[in-house]
Amino acid sequence: MTVAGSIEEALSARRQGAAILAGGTWLMRDPRRGQVLPKTLVSLHALPGLAAIDIKAGHMTIGAAVTHEALGRAFAGVVGFEAVVAAAVGAANPAIRRVATVGGNLCTQDFAAADLLPVLLAMEATVELAASDGPMFIPMAAFLAGRRVLLTDTILIRVILSRDLAASAHARLPLRRAGDYPVAIVSMVLTTEGRLRVAVGSVEDVARRWDALENAFAAEPGGRPAGAERAAALAAACNDFRGRDGIEADGWYRRQVLPTLVRRSMEALLSKEVIR
Repeated sequence: MTVAGSIEEALSARRQGAAILAGGTWLMRDPRRGQVLPKTLVSLHALPGLAAIDIKAGHMTIGAAVTHEALGRAFAGVVGFEAVVAAAVGAANPAIRRVATVGGNLCTQDFAAADLLPVLLAMEATVELAASDGPMFIPMAAFLAGRRVLLTDTILIRVILSRDLAASAHARLPLRRAGDYPVAIVSMVLTTEGRLRVAVGSVEDVARRWDALENAFAAEPGGRPAGAERAAALAAACNDFRGRDGIEADGWYRRQVLPTLVRRSMEALLSKEVIR
């Protein structure tokens, strides 16, 4: 493994076939999944700025090397970003949270249970990628859809969040046999304009926005469900997820628990004065 001294050096190594060290916990399990470990790894941990969090009046930036532990600590008490804290401090276990990074969570392509993905989708985050011809700014949904191609010659360096959120919530369902991984995740945000956004993780191979439920919420009187039970009923009525089968849970079960997680998320939002 080599340690990159600059983004340019890392990009050069990437073009020569080296893999960026991201999602190391998942990467080390490649042999168990029948995959061959990369011959060359490049670490970005020495690059300045990648472990920085910048909180400003209009937006926030999170460096790709920020750990879950640091993220949860930095965002604690920041109004509107409660879901970021819940996802960061609830993921995996304390030992992993101390080393697992935001970039690793976003760039590990075959890891369906990443906690931060639905949160960042619901918050309509933007990712900044370093490329040979300059930086690229891509919406989170587009990044997830194209990351297998994008990451062949770019490097994720930071995530940008707009501060247009009034409140947010994050609910996950772990099972003992699943270890540290949730079988389903629901992240929900309320914008300052009063619209609810919902994203789901771990149920399908890649996290995605729940467009059908967002539209059902918007069609309710006042633009949102009257309570948590109504939100759960709407979730059950427009559950369009396929559900992925895994050793820890079947696809039908992942789908089945989504209304419960929606109810929990709505209950968390309703506990805040801003949504009443």
